[in-house]
Amino acid sequence: MRRMILAGLVALATAPAAMAQAPATASLDLETIMANPEWIGAAVESPYWSVDGRSLYYSLKQDGSKVRDLYRVDVASGQSVKLTPEAVALADGPAVFDRNHRQAAYIRHGDVFLVELATGRRVQVTRTPETESAPRFAADGRSLQYRAGNQWYVYDITSGVAAPAAILQLADDPQAKQPDALGEDQLRLFSTLRKIKADKDVQRTNDDALAAADPGRAPKTLYLGDIGELVDTELSPNGRWMLVVTQPKGYKAGKAPEVTHYVTDSGYSEQQATRTYVGRKDPAPQSLLLVDLQSRKSWPLKTDSLPGIKDDPLKDLRAKAIAALQKAGKGDDAKALKAPEQRAVRIISNADDGGGGGIAWSEDGQNVAVQLRAIDNKDRWIATVDFDKHALLNQQRLTDNAWINWNFNDFGWLKDNRTLWYLSEETGWSQLYSKVPGGKAKALTSGKFEVSHPALSEDGQWFYLRSNQTAPYSYDVYRLPATGGELSRVTQYQGMDDFVLSPDGKQLGVLHSAPYVLSQLAVQDAAGGTPRDFTNTMKSAFSSRAWIAPQMVSVPSSHGAGTIWAKYYGPADTAAAASRPAVIFVHGAGYLQNVTSGWSNYFREQMFHNLLVQQGYVVLDMDYRASEGYGRDWRTAIYRRMGHPELEDLLDGKAWLVKNHGVDPKRVGMYGGSYGGFMTIMALLRAPGEFAAGSALRPVTDWATYNHEYTSNILNEPQLDPEAYTTSSPIEYADKLQDALLIQHGLIDDNVLASDSIRLYQRFIELHKKNFWMSLYPMERHGFVHPDSWYDEYRRIDELFETYVKPARQATPAVTQ
Repeated sequence: MRRMILAGLVALATAPAAMAQAPATASLDLETIMANPEWIGAAVESPYWSVDGRSLYYSLKQDGSKVRDLYRVDVASGQSVKLTPEAVALADGPAVFDRNHRQAAYIRHGDVFLVELATGRRVQVTRTPETESAPRFAADGRSLQYRAGNQWYVYDITSGVAAPAAILQLADDPQAKQPDALGEDQLRLFSTLRKIKADKDVQRTNDDALAAADPGRAPKTLYLGDIGELVDTELSPNGRWMLVVTQPKGYKAGKAPEVTHYVTDSGYSEQQATRTYVGRKDPAPQSLLLVDLQSRKSWPLKTDSLPGIKDDPLKDLRAKAIAALQKAGKGDDAKALKAPEQRAVRIISNADDGGGGGIAWSEDGQNVAVQLRAIDNKDRWIATVDFDKHALLNQQRLTDNAWINWNFNDFGWLKDNRTLWYLSEETGWSQLYSKVPGGKAKALTSGKFEVSHPALSEDGQWFYLRSNQTAPYSYDVYRLPATGGELSRVTQYQGMDDFVLSPDGKQLGVLHSAPYVLSQLAVQDAAGGTPRDFTNTMKSAFSSRAWIAPQMVSVPSSHGAGTIWAKYYGPADTAAAASRPAVIFVHGAGYLQNVTSGWSNYFREQMFHNLLVQQGYVVLDMDYRASEGYGRDWRTAIYRRMGHPELEDLLDGKAWLVKNHGVDPKRVGMYGGSYGGFMTIMALLRAPGEFAAGSALRPVTDWATYNHEYTSNILNEPQLDPEAYTTSSPIEYADKLQDALLIQHGLIDDNVLASDSIRLYQRFIELHKKNFWMSLYPMERHGFVHPDSWYDEYRRIDELFETYVKPARQATPAVTQ
């Protein structure tokens, strides 16, 4: 079962009355809000079914520890029990089944187990220090396949013997090496050398004959040639074929910046290398090799037949950049930007990559699909393999002038073993398609909503999906016939976090949440109906409070973008909001959906918003353009101009507050972390005077110093598209600062480096700016984990707003340090 990203959740159907909008019975305070979140409760995590389908297992975090305990709930009675270590040793793991549902296999503590369903007999297949994974029954049901790293094994169920499926070496066969002219002359001259060679040849022939006649021997090493480094291998279910992914040998990622740990166990400052900057070196290109384990032959699967592979989607930008470098006398740099004859690719992962490396076999092993992505981020191909011609055959090309989404890349095969299914954003919205290779694609779903996380039932009759069909912020489980038909809603939670099908396909285990309720576990019929809730892990200290229910509001765009969805927090008496100061919260990640009525990734911030309302503010939390859940155009609106469409949306949010709630336009503050920190700084620098103050947490201030994977998608590479980086980086607008700005950053942040904040701070110093401050946290990375740091961070934000946003007059005192 794949763990879903928590996004687009809405109110729990059975939400307690305490969530109604009403004043809290006890005043909130920052010490409580920013304390260790164990006072809230624990989310139910990673549910999966027992092999007999009678129980569900799930995990809960222990209080005072990062350890997760394993629980089992009996579906019939609803009784739940925490398993002892002895019981954990006997527990099932998430299971896979053979075609006839007579056997199951799973991983427990990194080892493989096999279960006979009729008798319940369990066999431990492995007991090794390695971590085995990806158990799968062979096409004939007689053996079990699994992997340890990139080595595949086959366990014969009848004999109980396991052996490597193949032993691969990315090197030339030393025994196949033929003597050169000098060597031949040596053999001609010296009979002793001829005798030694003849003995070796005889021994090798004898060994080959014995191996061919004895299936009980381990396979001989298969030498694939000196073709690079191994990245991934994928064995076919029928055991005949293996796909091998490689990259160039010794490929270096480029120089990596370091962060300094000042507070350490040793008492000495310590250095830690991090990720490289964008554009310093492209990710390693990857290649495919098809290996026939029967004939022991291999063939490269060339990508030159993929449609568009030889096009240059960045042609115009490239020409402009080359001309500028040549004009500046940088001929060598200009040559480095020359387009390759054929674009490099990588074998991209599935949505939650379980080690598949972008390769999906049909259950019978007769078909395989490979998903490839151009390193320039503009194309994704799904291709099948012609085993006779040893060639890739394109089945679907997805092209995007901006960038291909990192979501919605699931694909696989129907139970007929010949029909391919996949997700695609080709209409502007993620939808599900099927296609017989070589035929015409069929849209199984359509509409202006997103579908994701497709799960095919064991009998192959149904797809179960996550979708926000009813509203952008409302997610539930839907299902449709695998061959196409009506998309019908199965659950009614609106805040559905995750789901898992029972082995017989008749029931769903569902994780669901609400604004102030962590993920809880329920079971309902797979066709719909009334669910049964099995858990309540919330603590009364939290759940007994009368939290403010966020209101879903639609803010009209004044720039033709349509509706900007937002969450509004205000007093129960709408009239009381008039003339209040306001705070706009900006979520992080860019591509993330926070306008939901489900449990938020920003649960501390949500509590802080309750505190702000208590202190006399109203709060708006917006899903600005680039946010998840609203289709391709909303996502890519920021291409080559990050911080511009988003700012238009945030200013529309401010105008909406002024118009609809009488907010004083001179008393609006802003804050956010990561991408939200970037946007806070962009708002203050690109719209001076619009916001009285802002706090930027762990912000990106110069996109040229962020990582390659995220940034090159949206801004291309800095050498190729310097204009996009200049347009999108706050440091380029530093001279525009006039409003109060507080910057906060963890010093050991290895995602957005603290140097981003420090460099911008130095620019402000040199520009003689006023009313800017910086708080650094020596023991925090990108996501803070220590309550003391959380408290200090939000104390400063609170004081900033109290000083510069809340007063009706212009304030002059500095923020307390």
